[in-house]
Amino acid sequence: MRVTLFGTRGSLASPGPETARYGGNTSSVEVRGEDDAILVLDAGTGIRRIGMQVPAGISRIDILLTHLHMDHIQGLGFFCPLYEAAISTHIWGPASSKLPLVRRLARYLSPPLFPVRLRDLPSVTCHDMPRPAFAIGRFRIETCLVCHPNPTVGYRIADAQGTLAYLPDHEPAIGRSDDRWPEPAWTSGYALAAGADLLIHDAQYTDQEYAERIGWGHSSYRHAFEFAAHVGAKELVPFHHDPAHDDATLDRLFAEAVDRHKPAFRVSHGYEGAVFEVGANA
Repeated sequence: MRVTLFGTRGSLASPGPETARYGGNTSSVEVRGEDDAILVLDAGTGIRRIGMQVPAGISRIDILLTHLHMDHIQGLGFFCPLYEAAISTHIWGPASSKLPLVRRLARYLSPPLFPVRLRDLPSVTCHDMPRPAFAIGRFRIETCLVCHPNPTVGYRIADAQGTLAYLPDHEPAIGRSDDRWPEPAWTSGYALAAGADLLIHDAQYTDQEYAERIGWGHSSYRHAFEFAAHVGAKELVPFHHDPAHDDATLDRLFAEAVDRHKPAFRVSHGYEGAVFEVGANA
């Protein structure tokens, strides 16, 4: 599978010269399979560019939402395939205990917040998550609720060649005691990320910022690296960058984390436009 980052920022889009290298768009990732299946992970502002590059003749696109905070759905109404009757768009994401996904999304995709109603889009189907493992084309999708405020789903996506774990908003360290990680069964997201070829994971905070924001649902660079080691991931991509962190800050946090942890796994910068070939022959 080919994984491309189109939006890497968390909380709020932050375009500008100081964020040009890592990008200012909020979370959105494209996954393409050998059978031309297209998955879109989250619908932050980065999804607009994904929609502009959809090949002619595509008849189905699947959007997998982790949760419905605005930075993860704000670009949804600007995803042009939603307006194409010939493209069947399936939106997967968490329901609440009271409302199904379709009704929760309709709160955003309707006036006064948006001029077009979700119900008026020509070929959209919504699916509630989490659910037992299922297939989209040659992809096998596994889901689980993870530690982040409001219902939030993490994803494990596998094909015959490799496995991607996507946990962009995640606070697994909240379950730690005395700097020791709990057993796998008690670690949020462990089953989704265990042994993944590529782990895209929340790394929003510095250690000091995290200490002031425990329970907010995000990770520090330190926790992202420790979690990747805990689950045995083969490659880590720090993701969901804080809007206050400019390119120079992210360069420094990345370098300091690599120097501190000296990881046995590969670590790659999480910037817009980065492409990862996930698989045995990658």
